[in-house]
Amino acid sequence: MTLTRINLASGRTIGLAELRMSSTYGGLLEGYPFKRMNDLKLSSLATRAASAFPARPVYLVPATREHPDETAGAFGPVELLPAVTCIGSFTSAALSPEHDAVLYYSALTVVWLQAAPAIPTGDDAEQALQSIPWDETAEDFET
Repeated sequence: MTLTRINLASGRTIGLAELRMSSTYGGLLEGYPFKRMNDLKLSSLATRAASAFPARPVYLVPATREHPDETAGAFGPVELLPAVTCIGSFTSAALSPEHDAVLYYSALTVVWLQAAPAIPTGDDAEQALQSIPWDETAEDFET
């Protein structure tokens, strides 16, 4: 059973089976977010997603980065990522037309960042999430 369905720009519908949300900067006790810190955070998210959902491919949706103050501090200018980090397990119909639609499905673990803790749904999902290149990144699995 899926939590929600998202309509991709490609016309494919994907179902969200599991969703994990966390604060993007949870645990940041000192300092401020800057480019290098965010780069490390994003690369570690892909590793964390692969550990959470092993054997499934992982796709990291490109995150928006805001620069509210161009004044450089000790580590460069402030750079903010969206407040909520999401790791979702998605499924859809099989990619290969040769696979039996009853016995096969496609799956992908998706990592994205969003402004608020809300479950994306239907056509209301953010454009970056709707633009997932499913056919190029997901894999088929047998039930």
